[in-house]
Amino acid sequence: MISGVEGHICENCVAQAQQIIDEELFHKNKKFQFNLPNNVKPRDIKKFLDDFVIGQDDAKKYISVAVYNHYKRLNQTKNDEVEIEKSNIVLVGQTGTGKTLLAKSIARFLNVPFAIVDATVFTEAGYVGEDVESILSRLLQACNYDVSAAQHGIIYIDEIDKVARKGGDNPSITRDVSGEGVQQAMLKLLEGSEVLVPPQGGRKHPEQKLVKVDTSNILFICGGAFEGIDKLIATRMNQSKVGFKKGEEKDKVDTNNFLKYVSPLDLRSFGLIPELIGRLPVLVHLDPLDAKALRSILTEPKNALFKQYKKIFKADGIQLNFDEDAIDYIVAKAIEYKLGARGLRSICEAVMTDAMYDLPSEKDVKQFTVTRGFVKEKLEHTQVSKLKAA
Repeated sequence: MISGVEGHICENCVAQAQQIIDEELFHKNKKFQFNLPNNVKPRDIKKFLDDFVIGQDDAKKYISVAVYNHYKRLNQTKNDEVEIEKSNIVLVGQTGTGKTLLAKSIARFLNVPFAIVDATVFTEAGYVGEDVESILSRLLQACNYDVSAAQHGIIYIDEIDKVARKGGDNPSITRDVSGEGVQQAMLKLLEGSEVLVPPQGGRKHPEQKLVKVDTSNILFICGGAFEGIDKLIATRMNQSKVGFKKGEEKDKVDTNNFLKYVSPLDLRSFGLIPELIGRLPVLVHLDPLDAKALRSILTEPKNALFKQYKKIFKADGIQLNFDEDAIDYIVAKAIEYKLGARGLRSICEAVMTDAMYDLPSEKDVKQFTVTRGFVKEKLEHTQVSKLKAA
C-alpha cells in the first residue's frame, strides 16, 4: 500500500490509473487525421514505391491512384449528391514478383490504419478455422481498437487465389467451406456493410462481446499468384483467333507473359465467383521478373539484399563486396529456379551462410569479396543446387 495524506492506494490501482491516462492521451493526441502527407499526388506515391519495389510500373500506378482516391473519399462532404465509391483492387502475378512487398511498402507511406491478412486461414462460418470477420480484427488491432479509425483503413488480403472454388467455373456440388464459402462471406465486407467483429479475432460465439464496424470506407487490395491462370488465358485467346489475320502486329501475342492479357473472365474460370469479381473492379497484373529486374533487386532498393548483408558484416567490422560476375551468376540461377525475388534470398542464404558463420570469429579479416567461383562452389554443395526448373 502507498500511503497518502488522508488515505492509502495499492500498486494495482496505480497501474490501472496510469493505463486509463495513457489511453485518454492516445485518443486525444494520436488519432488518425486521414490526410495525405504534405498534400502529395499519385506521382509522389509511385515515386515512394519506386524506392522499395523494382519494376511493376502499371501495378504501382494503379495502387497510387487507388490510395489517392481513397483519401479523397475520406475527406468528401457527406451532403454532396455525387458520392465517390471505392475501387477495390486485385493483383495477379507469379510468386516472388512483389505483391506483398507493394502492400508493405504502401503501409509505410500511409496515415490510415493498414493490415495484411492471409486468406488461407479462413473458412465458412460454423466450420473449423477463422471466420472472415476476423479480417477486420487485424485492422482494429493495428489502430489500437479505435473503431472510427479502422472504418477508414486499408486491408491487403494475400493469397486470394487459394479460396477459389473447387471445380473451376462450375458451381460446387458439395460444401466448399474453405473456398466458395469464404468468397460468399467476403461479399458483404468488400461492398460495405456493418459487420460484427470479434475484437481478438478467431471464431465468434454467443457470449463474446462483438464490435460493430462499418466497411463502407475500407479499401481492400487483394493479391494472388493464380498458378495456372496463364493456361486459361492462352486457351481463351486461341479460341478468339478465328479466320484470317488483318495486321500481324496488332494480333501479336506475347507468349512469355500471358498475364498481361488477364481479364475478369479468366478469374471466373479460375474459380472466383462473379459476385466477388464484381466487387474488385480494378484488375492489375504484375510482370514476371527478368534478369535486369532481378539484378536491380539485389542492389538498388533501399532494403536491397546486398545492402542487408553488407550491414550484417559491417557490424563485425568487415567490409563486404560482390564481384559483377558473382551477381550475374546468382541472377542466372534465380531465373533457372523460377522462384522470383524469393529465389534470390534462397540462393544468397545458401552462398553466404558459411561466410557468416566463419568470418566473425577471424579477427584478422577486415574485407571479404564474393566472387563467381565462391558462389559456384557454395551452390554445388547445398540443397539449392538440386532445385529443378518447373
